[in-house]
Amino acid sequence: MTMKAAGSPPEGAADDKPVPEAETEDWVWALSVEGTQREHAAARLHEMLLRAARAETRRRSGQLRISGPELDDLAHQAAADAVVAIIAKIGEFRGESRFTTWAYKFVIFEVSAKIGRHFWRRPRVPMEAADWERLPDRFGLDPARESEWRDLARALRQAVEEDLTEHQRRVFTAIVLDAVPLDALVIELGSSRNAIYKTMFDARRKLRARLVANGYLPENPVRRS
Repeated sequence: MTMKAAGSPPEGAADDKPVPEAETEDWVWALSVEGTQREHAAARLHEMLLRAARAETRRRSGQLRISGPELDDLAHQAAADAVVAIIAKIGEFRGESRFTTWAYKFVIFEVSAKIGRHFWRRPRVPMEAADWERLPDRFGLDPARESEWRDLARALRQAVEEDLTEHQRRVFTAIVLDAVPLDALVIELGSSRNAIYKTMFDARRKLRARLVANGYLPENPVRRS
């Protein structure tokens, strides 16, 4: 059986030339057997996933503040690890989607994991009390209302310290104050994106209730038409 070419790259890799979609059974067969066929299939799969990894790392490079060879090396690592994971789990593929769609999920996961681990290798300085008062500047709030915004920032800090659980406080300060990427926080906490979203939702609800009760926010926010 002859291995066909890989499928077109995912969204975000539009600058790459699309390649005709391989038949799912060709991919599964070639990656399941031992020897030359698997080696050839793995090489083609790596080429396909490397395009996807490069597109994804370019899209998210702002989280890393790296570029050039270092960014490309991260993409190569993600593609290589994704190929290994796919071969190990090829027996679990049930054909509920195209093989390439299934395979792309592996490389996107590897990119996310590597971005998370890379972020935590950079030294970070925790925000001090004065940093809370600079929040209005960071969010581009109206300078004419500086005194009002500073009061709100101080009230927010007090609410974070008094109303949130330790876990909620850690997640809120990491994302809002320290600008930690979501994927990096998932890695650090050994959690999931959905769990972090839920924690942030609960934290914001508590904080808003406190700020509304103390007159810093309106009870019913104005909706934009």
